[in-house]
Amino acid sequence: MSVRPNRVAEQIKKEMTDILQRELKDPRIGFVTVTGVEVTGDLQQAKIFITVLGNDEQKEATLQGLSKATGFIRSEIGKRIRLRKTPELLFKFDESIDYGNKIESLLGEINRQNDQ
Repeated sequence: MSVRPNRVAEQIKKEMTDILQRELKDPRIGFVTVTGVEVTGDLQQAKIFITVLGNDEQKEATLQGLSKATGFIRSEIGKRIRLRKTPELLFKFDESIDYGNKIESLLGEINRQNDQ
């Protein structure tokens, strides 16, 4: 990936965090953290990886709230970042944190078994 998509991704991540904290008033959107953004080489699409504090129901409600607000978020990003065309936004859950926690608990279990 070249330098420009990386810079655009970082800028989108920064603006997304700000928009989520200050602009969105949807009660369905819970405590959301933007963990990463991947922008395609042609800057047409941006995958926004998020984590949500809460159970599966809260995560689903947050995703619904975000997809309802996608138009607003996209226009806000368009105002804040100078691009010819604002990328299409796709929200995805970042599974890496859950995956890391699972591995950590499995390693802890193995260590406890070895200590016995």
